[in-house]
Amino acid sequence: MNRKNLINAGLVILVFILTMYYVFAGEDLSLLLDSMIRCRWGWLIPACCFVVFFIWGESFIIWYLLKEYGYIKRKRACFLLSAVGFFFSAITPSAGGGQPMQVYFMNKMKIPISISSIILMVVTITYKLVLVIVQIGILLFGSRLTQQYLGSVIYIVYLGLFLNIIGIGGLLLFVFCPGTVRFLGRGMIRLMNWFFQSKAGRWMTAKTGKRYQKLPQRVSEKIEAGLDKYHEASWYLKSRLHVLINVQAFTFVQRFALFSVTVFVYLALALKGTGWLDIIFLQSTISLSVDMLPMPGGMGISEYLFEQIFSPIFGAQLLPGLVLSRGISYYVQLAVSGIGTMVAYVYFKCKKEHVVVPVKNS
Repeated sequence: MNRKNLINAGLVILVFILTMYYVFAGEDLSLLLDSMIRCRWGWLIPACCFVVFFIWGESFIIWYLLKEYGYIKRKRACFLLSAVGFFFSAITPSAGGGQPMQVYFMNKMKIPISISSIILMVVTITYKLVLVIVQIGILLFGSRLTQQYLGSVIYIVYLGLFLNIIGIGGLLLFVFCPGTVRFLGRGMIRLMNWFFQSKAGRWMTAKTGKRYQKLPQRVSEKIEAGLDKYHEASWYLKSRLHVLINVQAFTFVQRFALFSVTVFVYLALALKGTGWLDIIFLQSTISLSVDMLPMPGGMGISEYLFEQIFSPIFGAQLLPGLVLSRGISYYVQLAVSGIGTMVAYVYFKCKKEHVVVPVKNS
């Protein structure tokens, strides 16, 4: 395990310990245990199934987009890709580790980076767009929810909304304005050539015994070829608007499945009085608020927001509701995706994937 992985693991463990202290400090654990024993466990089975469906949902979207580009892949391989993405997103700040690992494994499936990067950016855009659309709808038309449940955390909600809009805007620029990517790619070539001619480059030459004057021609040509493929892939996607609409529609279903976990927990604790749509919308608010914050899996801030938002709804059962909702939606997801990640390492090491049809040109 390299130093970066050790730092990430240490950060996750530290945040987990602090979160557990925050959640359980001063609480009567015997009452928590009693509530957990008496809850209707049958309702938690569909909650766990919805978490698995949530992971599978992304794998279906990846498979569908790959198919549109002419890459015929097995659905189980795409499920493993999805598991890898969710696992590394859950243990890295701002969910920044998921997609690079997915690109790594997609490369093992013989999928060019130009294709995999566009597909994963589309997945991220639609994923975030669900949060933004729902939250804007709540702020515009759900004054009752805003006033009754979000008053104490409204500034965190606005921050999450702002960060997600900025993130979506940047990703849209990369996906649908490939000239931006070409400009940055060529800028990278110029920067590296400048580096090789700088004092640092001369020091590296002295250290390695190799002479670096500029980026090797074959590397420059490979980057340019990748930029051409990226431009082609972007153009193809823009000409298939129905594909984006289908992906966005299914992403709504996928995301609402995960938000529904809290509804099943509410039913498991035999609580009444709040509509299931209200619970789903409020859970989506938590997801939006923590999505772009630099905390692994949103740990700490998710628990805080759950307590602040759902206190009037869960009442005396707030702590059991928090433990079950967060435990299923995050830790069950982490366990399933972690197992999938371990299988992926074995599967992609032993299994050789082959591209059946090349990327379409029209």
